[in-house]
Amino acid sequence: MHWNNKFSYPKSMRSIVNGSRHYSINQEKLPSVTAILRATESEEKKASLANWKARVGNAEANRIKNDASSRGTSMHFFLEQYLLGQLNLELLKEDDNKSKKMANEIIEQGIKNKLSEIWGTEATLYYPGKYAGTCDACGIYEGQESIIDFKQSNKPKKEEWIEDYYLQLGAYTLAHNLVYNSKITQGIVLLCTVDNLFQDFKIQGARLEEYQNKFLDKVEKYYYLRKKN
Repeated sequence: MHWNNKFSYPKSMRSIVNGSRHYSINQEKLPSVTAILRATESEEKKASLANWKARVGNAEANRIKNDASSRGTSMHFFLEQYLLGQLNLELLKEDDNKSKKMANEIIEQGIKNKLSEIWGTEATLYYPGKYAGTCDACGIYEGQESIIDFKQSNKPKKEEWIEDYYLQLGAYTLAHNLVYNSKITQGIVLLCTVDNLFQDFKIQGARLEEYQNKFLDKVEKYYYLRKKN
């Protein structure tokens, strides 16, 4: 894996506007990809989340959410340090920290010998006038220009459960290709569960284009709802 600083990713300031995350880029305040997904989620998904909270109770739901958020933040930090060459891999393997173990699984099974060239990590991407976000990594993965997202989970995922992951990849690849005239045709999800089970998911070609268009539909819905309210 080697670094190629072929693209200059912008510095951005994050802020909360009307309760949702925005990025300040080039004098624009753009809603985040996750804010758009949250604002446009289906009634079925909202009901499913409400039912789960009712079943486990608000206190337990908040505990699970906060634990997952903290674990995910730590895992992402270790992966970023590794990609920047600032993490001792031998110490990572020996450490008993759960987040480090999860990061190590993603490194060993998902990054090593597959991510040959890296352009950026925690890179701010934006679609002028529409949205912005932060991708975990971008570069050449298994020979293809790719956006890579790192995920953690309490349990293994089925592909039908991760539509939001694919929508995120659609958003990031579309923005990168538009602003930098790149030719990214692949999105990768590298996931590890708390039990150290590794999974990877790929979305490519026409299917990736489908999710790019689905995300643009959500962008239009987001701005329609904002204007309506």
